[in-house]
Amino acid sequence: PLPCAADGNGRLPPPPASSAPKPQPGTERAPDPDPSPASARPSPRAPASGRLRASLHLGGAGAGAATATSSAANGSGLHVPPTIAPLALPKMASARGNHKSVLLFYCEEMRDLARQVVARNDDIELRSISWRTFADGFPNLFISNAHSIRGRHVAFLASFSSPSVIFEQLSIIYALPKLFISSFTLILPFFPTGTSERMEDEGDIATAFTLARILSNIPISRGGPSSLVIFDIHALQERFYFGDSVLPCFESGIPLLKSRLQELPDSHNITIAFPDDGAWKRFYKQLQHFPMVVCTKVREGEQRIVQIKEGDPRGRHVVIVDDLVQSGGTLIECQKVLAAHGAAKVSAYVTHGIFPNNSWEKFQHDNGGTYASLTL
Repeated sequence: PLPCAADGNGRLPPPPASSAPKPQPGTERAPDPDPSPASARPSPRAPASGRLRASLHLGGAGAGAATATSSAANGSGLHVPPTIAPLALPKMASARGNHKSVLLFYCEEMRDLARQVVARNDDIELRSISWRTFADGFPNLFISNAHSIRGRHVAFLASFSSPSVIFEQLSIIYALPKLFISSFTLILPFFPTGTSERMEDEGDIATAFTLARILSNIPISRGGPSSLVIFDIHALQERFYFGDSVLPCFESGIPLLKSRLQELPDSHNITIAFPDDGAWKRFYKQLQHFPMVVCTKVREGEQRIVQIKEGDPRGRHVVIVDDLVQSGGTLIECQKVLAAHGAAKVSAYVTHGIFPNNSWEKFQHDNGGTYASLTL
């Protein structure tokens, strides 16, 4: 900067003339034209929806024992018939030219579901794992073509249906992020220890917290913390059991239910019933445009009786909604009280049908003539 002083009247002297020559008339330079649209930076591709989709059976002869058997077999509560779109993994940008965006690995129980996912998604490639055991029964695992997954987006479709399969799957889950992959997503539709989430008496073990800590220690991939997708975790507070080294994503199967209900011929006559206050607190905000019935459980001696707390089921097709069913006893008791109060038809939807010890056999096909059956 040049020094500048005011004159006696407080006025500043005029700025010095520029030394650059002035352009001659008629020689001024025209302004640059606007950049060509072809040279503009392309906008990033909008990512596809990350919501996972699964199928739903509600009503009809096909929703009986066969559906329950499949649900019990994979331990996830998911059953995907060939005519309904199954889970769709979040789409991620490809790291290598024409390579498919996501490499999907799977456990043996999820083999059929994984194949159907790939059949309906052009940007997902199926990869297999050799699930062998040593003579002593411990896992002998091998990831084929491990070098080829470097720099790729990888997902693993898991099923913790029994304690005996958790260790071998955790071994794979811990190994995949360390193979120089771009990102890792673990899809665990059913969080199996969710019903053991708190300590009610000194000495109780909250195994939900234990499993959450194990999953929170999945190694970080090149893209950062691993993503964990779970459907309708049993207790909402369990989301706080996970550490900062994993990114849990909690999805719900209720959008599938809403879509299916709209397809029913009596969609105008649907009432939603909740078997207890816990189910109501979990789901009522997603279903609040339906009339509702809320049931409650009361103890009479050694028995727990289901009663209607509020709402009117008379003349309505009532759909019982819950996140988890084990033996199905509560569903059946809830159906009985709804039928006794005048429900025209009773169906049920649960995200996770476990049905241990073939307990699904107590459910029958809906024959349209009695209240003895309950359509799942």
